[in-house]
Amino acid sequence: YMRMMSPSTGFGLGPSSPLLFLHLPQFFAIFAFSTCGSYSGVFRMSVECKNRTESDLSIEVEFEYPFRSEYFDAPTCKESNKERIFLFGDHSSSAEFFVTIGVFAFLYTTAALCIYVFFFEKYKEKNKGPLIDLVVTGVFAFMWLVSSAAWAKGLSDVKKATDPDAVITMIGACKEEENHCREVHDPVMSGLNTSVAFGFINLVLWAGNLWFVFKETSFFGGPLTPGPLTLGPHLIDPP
Repeated sequence: YMRMMSPSTGFGLGPSSPLLFLHLPQFFAIFAFSTCGSYSGVFRMSVECKNRTESDLSIEVEFEYPFRSEYFDAPTCKESNKERIFLFGDHSSSAEFFVTIGVFAFLYTTAALCIYVFFFEKYKEKNKGPLIDLVVTGVFAFMWLVSSAAWAKGLSDVKKATDPDAVITMIGACKEEENHCREVHDPVMSGLNTSVAFGFINLVLWAGNLWFVFKETSFFGGPLTPGPLTLGPHLIDPP
């Protein structure tokens, strides 16, 4: 059996190895920021007043990215008056931070792929490209950790703020025993749960990608270059 060896590693690894691995963070970055940034949800409640004509049996509360303070109008069960209810908190900072990291990660990876494909020799020149790549990849791995953790906490707060049972307690008419309030429809949060999962997947992928980028630097004993096919007795396995 004959093997193709590269001088630096003993394996047939060239620039295509880290290039292929870089595809994964690119696509998962898209999934992360799109599932969060495109989200919109709704939940419904009903307020049945003692005087049925003052009731509202379908109060629809909509909320969406970036999850700033939302509000809705609820009946007071006093003639036709309404009261404005604000949902707890402004959760836009963690959501926007998470989406921003996802967008910049996608843009950087796209640029890196173009450099790998079209300017690989320039990338290897004087080892500057691999060193910059290593630093930026490390920064993005750390930012994915911070943004994913922050958004996981933010999502927990969003769920509490949009829990119909909790929101009902904020409606003045629902505090009176003669009126009957209940939830009609819970918000669907599966898309936001998925965005958090994709965030931590990106963390793992970018942290793992550090190894591939590190192998391109001089710290690993010189940048990897595709070696020629070498035939010799030392490359032939004994029978």
